[in-house]
Amino acid sequence: MKIADILKGKGSHVMTVRPNETVENAAKRLSLESIGALIVSPDAQALDGVISERDIARGVSTYGASVAHKPVSDLMTTGVLTCTPEDNIADVARLMTKRRIRHLPVMDGSRLAGIVSIGDILKHRLDEVEFEAHVMQDLAIGRR
Repeated sequence: MKIADILKGKGSHVMTVRPNETVENAAKRLSLESIGALIVSPDAQALDGVISERDIARGVSTYGASVAHKPVSDLMTTGVLTCTPEDNIADVARLMTKRRIRHLPVMDGSRLAGIVSIGDILKHRLDEVEFEAHVMQDLAIGRR
């Protein structure tokens, strides 16, 4: 199975934030959308970085309350690892687990094509396991 299969189910819409927006605005968006990370992009297509709840927590630890007025670009993670829609889900799961990454942008060439979270990967795998269990159950019933 491919990352594109996950994107078909969840959609390819990606929540983005501009690099010059304040950390306060980014934190509000994370809260309102109930998500853990935003892609930092000047145009919702290019990838400058990722700002996550963890980045903001580190910023509070470093800068205190003044972090709210800093631009997202001061706290974002840069040099972000990515995947493509054609990447194998199992390979991406291993990468995310090994590198302790919770959100991975999906790039189609230089264009942002989506984002997958470790939760998306886990949900997909659980759906596969449930399907396999139903098939096995149907086979067992059919053999009676």
